Amino acid sequence: MNTSTTTIAAPVTPPGCGGVGIVRVSGPLTTTIAKAVLGKVPRPRYATFCKFFAENKSIIDEGVALYFSAPNSFTGEDVLELQGHGGQVILDCVLQRVLSLGAIMARPGEFSERAFLNGKIDLTQAEAIVDLVNATTALGARNAMRSLQGEFSARIHSLVEQLIKLRTQIEAAIDFPEEELELLADGKIAEALTKLLTELKIIENTAQEGVVLREGITVVIAGKPNAGKSSLLNQLCGRDAAIVTPIPGTTRDIIRSFIQLDGLPIHLLDTAGLRDNPDTIESEGIARAWQEIKNADHLLVIVDGAAEKLRDPKKIVSEFASVMPEHAKITVVYNKIDLTFEAPQIKKQEQITSVYLAAKTGVGLDLLKKHLIASAGICDGSGGFSARRRHLEALRHAYDAILAATYVLKQNSLELVAEELTSAQKFLGTITGEFTSDDLLARIFSEFCLGK
Repeated sequence: MNTSTTTIAAPVTPPGCGGVGIVRVSGPLTTTIAKAVLGKVPRPRYATFCKFFAENKSIIDEGVALYFSAPNSFTGEDVLELQGHGGQVILDCVLQRVLSLGAIMARPGEFSERAFLNGKIDLTQAEAIVDLVNATTALGARNAMRSLQGEFSARIHSLVEQLIKLRTQIEAAIDFPEEELELLADGKIAEALTKLLTELKIIENTAQEGVVLREGITVVIAGKPNAGKSSLLNQLCGRDAAIVTPIPGTTRDIIRSFIQLDGLPIHLLDTAGLRDNPDTIESEGIARAWQEIKNADHLLVIVDGAAEKLRDPKKIVSEFASVMPEHAKITVVYNKIDLTFEAPQIKKQEQITSVYLAAKTGVGLDLLKKHLIASAGICDGSGGFSARRRHLEALRHAYDAILAATYVLKQNSLELVAEELTSAQKFLGTITGEFTSDDLLARIFSEFCLGK
């Protein structure tokens, strides 16, 4: 347990007027503050109706008090919650009264940080709290709750236990050389390493889905003027987010919208039409378009099917592929099938996907939506969990360490195998917080809102 010498307090409810306003207190002065504000220490874990007293014994407010005695609380310390009326002035008066009794204002995330330091939650669970608060989709919220309940942690701990067991066997064989030949001969180590690699890859794939659901993907719509980019944006948004006119070059700047497709968060960007010899303002819009294209997770290249002579998807994609990230995907969208009398469809040619639709009428739009979801790698979300890019990085480092262990095993070097497994264990430990740095903790908890 981490023994804090300070008592912290903060509003739990957001600023503004509401039915209820809550001030949370945690630390060694909690019972002293309770006696001063309430006249008593409430019965632990029971809701108690109380008056909240000022220093001169006048009544500031009245409401419900909840007291949790250490270690049976969220932070592992004595915790008091004062639940009064939700007016900002009243909330501030209650908070100032608590601060006058020796508490200090909590930093954003400090309650959760104390819960982590006191062993009430691990680091993935702490991160899941802020992910749950900030979730933009129901599926993302469910994944965050799974992580908060410890599903992600349990899978990491299972891997660590396997690593520890394997290391124990290897180190015993190093200390007792006669055991080494037996281990190498029956292939137990190689088999265990292969199993670890397989499980790591499965967890990494699930974590990747969790990252996508947490952060969303950036989908950029690009193409020549009047190809139908803004019309497609409006159809995907379900509203007139962009101005649509027959005049080429109507869109001069980046138009951003946020949408959800079956739980997948998408940051959707409409860009200026790409063409030669634009005017000064349009040139800036085109430069900004290329900048967004370079950072896109998925690029939709819109082609005017009724006017564009170039229909070869490979040649169309080649103009963009060289400037985009390796992970990015490109889809060619042949628009205006209402004029070309083509059927709505999805075609795949040389690993390039093409979607045929009519942005003006919405025909074929469902095909594009399904394609965007499928290309993001989102399944039904069952068994998923919330994850972050640092988790992916740690999982990949652990995978590389175990892969290196398989190579040195072939050279019959058990000492190096043990060393690589130790590295893998440390990388996995950074996910749950067993091995971490103060800088990492400060960065993680700074993302939290006040009162969490």
